Amino acid sequence: MRHIAIVGSGPAGFYAAEAALKALGPDARVDILDRLPTPYGLVRAGVAPDHQSIKEVVRRYEAVALDPRVRFVGLVDVGVDVTVDELLSCFDDVILATGAPRDRRLGIPGEDLPGVVGSAAFVGWYNGHPDFRDLAPPLDHPTVVVIGNGNVAIDCARILARTPDELASSDIAQHALEALRKAQVRTIRLVGRRGPHQVSFTLKELGELGELDRATPWVEAADFPPPEADLALEPGQRRVVEVLRRFAATGPDGRRPIVVRFDFFRRPARILGRERVEAIEVVPTRLDETGRAVDAGPAEVIPCGLVISAIGYRTAPIPGVAFDEREGRFANEDGRIGPRLWCVGWARRGPSGTIGTNRTDAFAVVERLATTPSAGRPGRVAFDRLLVARGIATSDFADWRRIDALEVARARPGAPREKVVDLGELRRVALGAPVA
Repeated sequence: MRHIAIVGSGPAGFYAAEAALKALGPDARVDILDRLPTPYGLVRAGVAPDHQSIKEVVRRYEAVALDPRVRFVGLVDVGVDVTVDELLSCFDDVILATGAPRDRRLGIPGEDLPGVVGSAAFVGWYNGHPDFRDLAPPLDHPTVVVIGNGNVAIDCARILARTPDELASSDIAQHALEALRKAQVRTIRLVGRRGPHQVSFTLKELGELGELDRATPWVEAADFPPPEADLALEPGQRRVVEVLRRFAATGPDGRRPIVVRFDFFRRPARILGRERVEAIEVVPTRLDETGRAVDAGPAEVIPCGLVISAIGYRTAPIPGVAFDEREGRFANEDGRIGPRLWCVGWARRGPSGTIGTNRTDAFAVVERLATTPSAGRPGRVAFDRLLVARGIATSDFADWRRIDALEVARARPGAPREKVVDLGELRRVALGAPVA
């Protein structure tokens, strides 16, 4: 037998488990560990609630979880309840698939003011992640600034811009839906240091901004280079810029109360406020001959009540595991951290690519793992003995299905589910305690 522990039950973790089953065949024994009793990671808590079709991928993960060679073990916090060294003493191999759950810091004055939130926190809040249920982002000011020119920034802007009725049929958390229903937001400004040619939006996410019931996108025509410059772009990027040019040509629709404004060529310099965010200072930029954004004019101040930083994520370090501080991920060589210790997905390469990218990544790492000799460890028998000795009560996939059934039963009319957002209640449901 080859006993493998996978830490993290998001896409990378499930793809690693799938790869192990295929590479090792009947000899595979895979335990997927998570600190929550709910699997699926960012598919559950990161994919936008109005993108339900993307979440269909969990059917594939469920098939992996139900394989008799696989076991889901929830309510185990690796690095707190057990160490990685202890896992290595129990399992032949340990694969870290913990993703990148922490926001990168802006590194500017004022970012610790109330009203400055990272996109991981904001997305977790509206998606019902237990860690962020009490975030309560201030939505009482007419202007929100979102810093970033990627899909996460677009997601944050779109959720703010949609009507509550548009969101009611999604699996957005009820507390977020109620807060958005009362929101006073009228302008959402997407701030980026570079221009339309350098954005990392995908066509689908950008195009959706032109299809919202109460909001229209706005781009300054002066921010574009001459049209012939678009010919040098890759086809996919060229289509993205075509959509941005269309937004610029159309301009805001006065019949719609919300504007999503693209503020290209602006560098966030500092966040202003006394008790909370009151404004953000941005500096105009231009691109130098190397394509780097350099300052190009005096600062301007944008009054706002909420700043969402969507500039990237970092993996959370685990005690005893080599970590690359600069890259914000585990230090590794093609997925290998050290003897019998591996990493996949964002924990390996940083926060890049799509859900599907994690499959390619995981299969490549597990292929390397499969060529190494087994260490002859006892696997889950030894692991269970360790958990019992520490009094750690764990959950399994059947417990998750009980949570799933409860969430579906509690759903608003037309919505797929109402997530349980309190960790204490999740634990009680998972462990079979009565719930209201």
